[in-house]
Amino acid sequence: MGATQRDAGLLRALGAWGLAANIVSMVVGAGIFAVPGALAAAAGPYAPIVFLVCAGAVGSVAVCFAEGGSRMPTSGGPYGYIEAAFGPLAGYVAGTLLWFGNVLACGGVAAALADVVASVMPTSVAATAHAAVILGILGIIAFVNIHGVARGARLVGVTTAAKLLPLVVFVIAGAAFMRRANFAPPAAFGAAGLGRAAILAVFAFMGMEASLCASGEVKDPARTIPRALVLALGSVTLLYFAIQIIAQGILGKALASSTVPLADAMARINPALRILMLARAALSMFGWLSSDILGSPRMMFAFARDGLLPRLLGRVHAQSRAPHIAILCYAGIAAVLALSGTFVELAVLSTLASAAYYIAGCAGSWRLARRGVALAGTPLNFRGLTAAAAIGIISMLALIALASRAEITGLAALIALATVIYLVQTRFALAARQG
Repeated sequence: MGATQRDAGLLRALGAWGLAANIVSMVVGAGIFAVPGALAAAAGPYAPIVFLVCAGAVGSVAVCFAEGGSRMPTSGGPYGYIEAAFGPLAGYVAGTLLWFGNVLACGGVAAALADVVASVMPTSVAATAHAAVILGILGIIAFVNIHGVARGARLVGVTTAAKLLPLVVFVIAGAAFMRRANFAPPAAFGAAGLGRAAILAVFAFMGMEASLCASGEVKDPARTIPRALVLALGSVTLLYFAIQIIAQGILGKALASSTVPLADAMARINPALRILMLARAALSMFGWLSSDILGSPRMMFAFARDGLLPRLLGRVHAQSRAPHIAILCYAGIAAVLALSGTFVELAVLSTLASAAYYIAGCAGSWRLARRGVALAGTPLNFRGLTAAAAIGIISMLALIALASRAEITGLAALIALATVIYLVQTRFALAARQG
């Protein structure tokens, strides 16, 4: 489907600040409340440096997304120009990587939220509470969204402000309580730890692709999309760097074993701050889940409407007009993943799927630039696009290579399965038309 037809009827009203805020809201979701501890376990006091290196890698991808978005600012964001650059098969595989990576992240965040609640429960009921939180929270959010997109959007609006406030409180309150001794390097350190740390750090930066799905409603996209990406990723990098340093400076070696690191750090200052941080972290995670379940099931719905997933997922509720089957299916998959895995495991798998998607996005934007495609006026025309695309692609390939053999095999199997499904479906569709 062409970009013009895909965006027919949409109003281009989203400006640079609005888009940047949306990107920040998606990127600074829930992962940062759990990632500092996992990063410290993998890289020790070097974790802040890992954040900066990974910010450079993701920044190169963002440059490519800005170039592609300025040339083909269509709904679906990078998915749209991957399809335009490489054809419908590549678009289908990229879309599969996008929604599958999102549902893995959704399961990971739900597991992290359950960890927060379980951390204040008696040990005897912690496991039961963990499962109940996963099922209850995902069920509630799905129920709200089944009753219409307006209700889902209102839920997101109510929880959005909670995402940044606790992090600002953490940075301001914790800055005065750091100890230099807590930055002593560990006695032993391995390359495997650095690899795992890099994957987790990139996970914390992911989310811009979801916000760019609204590119069909951005005004003056050739200027707005690049500016929004620079504003968003620059501010997020500074915030993450500060959070990791302060958490390390307060907790030291204890950071590596903490499942609720920001709350545990605040407890060193005042026990009441731990409860406040736990509550804010839980609310922020709930807000991220609300945003994700509002948007991601629509990818499954769109695939079903195009005949690329079972038609059942393309049904719309008679009263609310919401894609209720897709929402229930997505939430159900996320619940199963959250119950069967941990935050770190699911975050790693989600990052690998998104890394493959980023590789396709970098290559797609470079190819559109080589072809001179420009559907919305003068594009960004970034002079270093070739270098940025090369850095982005190489960085994401290196990130995938840092994963375990089983994880890489799983990613390859997902890509192969998506390819086979697409080819089988199109062959059957062709035979049906000819018959």
